[in-house]
Amino acid sequence: FVNPDNRGFRVALNSKIYVDKTELLEYTNSVMDTNQALICNSRPRRFGKSTTADMLTAYYSKGCDSSHMFSGLAVSGAQDYERYLNKCNVIHFDVQWCMLDAGSPKAATAYINDHLIAELREEFPEVSLDSVKTAYGALSNINNATGEGFVVIIDEWDALIRDEEADEKIQEEYINFLRGMFKGSEPVKF
Repeated sequence: FVNPDNRGFRVALNSKIYVDKTELLEYTNSVMDTNQALICNSRPRRFGKSTTADMLTAYYSKGCDSSHMFSGLAVSGAQDYERYLNKCNVIHFDVQWCMLDAGSPKAATAYINDHLIAELREEFPEVSLDSVKTAYGALSNINNATGEGFVVIIDEWDALIRDEEADEKIQEEYINFLRGMFKGSEPVKF
């Protein structure tokens, strides 16, 4: 979840049918640290949302060096191309995958929350996260201690809402999780 590598985007670049959509990065860079930074990339199925999520992760994540991957792509000509390249803390997860790994949709939100906290503890051992119970609480503590914000990329963000439309409790738990992640005053970049 936290500061992943660029493998997903590397697979896309190695594909014969890859279409360069890196100009989207120029736009996302232009809204970083603004009120417009919360972006929902919504498209029909099979139109590249997961590839876009992998591209954003590869570009922003501190967990890898992707300069060679982007150097020949459209974004490399942008004025602020290097400003955020592999310089951000990134959280990236796929809700559909988390539902499967958690064993059920009912356990998905707790799974995401618990695994995210565990990875944040590993990534930021200097920050006390012993008493936190929520991922957004951990992010708040980290931001208060270090001044660092996060780029949050959620693939299949609507899976619990879409797939569990009859279970209001699951939906409410997940919506409250999202509200905590994005409604606070700490700097979350997306």
